[in-house]
Amino acid sequence: MLRKSIAIACLLLGISSAWADPPDAAASASPTAPYLLAGAPTFDLTVVIFREKYNRDNPTLPIGEFRAIATAEDDSPLLTRAASKLNENLYASTALEKGTGKIKTLQITHLPLQQSSEEKVARSVAVNYMAALMRQFEPALTVEQSLAKVTSLLEKGKGSRFYQQQVGAIRYVVSDNGDKGITFAVEPVKLALSEP
Repeated sequence: MLRKSIAIACLLLGISSAWADPPDAAASASPTAPYLLAGAPTFDLTVVIFREKYNRDNPTLPIGEFRAIATAEDDSPLLTRAASKLNENLYASTALEKGTGKIKTLQITHLPLQQSSEEKVARSVAVNYMAALMRQFEPALTVEQSLAKVTSLLEKGKGSRFYQQQVGAIRYVVSDNGDKGITFAVEPVKLALSEP
């Protein structure tokens, strides 16, 4: 069961490779997720420090230890991918910069359930995890504000393989793959000074 769960998480992490502008008809290569690009920024934070703070701030929504995921092909030799199973249909995942262990992206992926009555509860739990993740990077938000903001982002990103919204040096990404799952991600953005 653990192997199946890790395989699903690996596949969902691959969803993020579609996170870019859609290719034109002449392009044959798949678009690349922003955090996979050379020189993509990292949070000044390791996954161990993130988990300690997150779990202290959210004792009812804990994230377990992240475990490295071996991919079939090493699509990015500069990254280590890791995942943590939160429940049967909810996963936290990350991509870490090799060498430093700093976080390039943090993701919560919800796999929808077939039973509609159970799905409503499962989606509510997923949205709560997503809002808790958001509050780690926007600590001024209340629980209600973060829930409203995540719900709005999920609605705006509904049906989209890549929807993003930038807030200062943070990018929120929604990748909706319908019945295959929905991923909410938080990523750092490289800020540049504008020239007059």
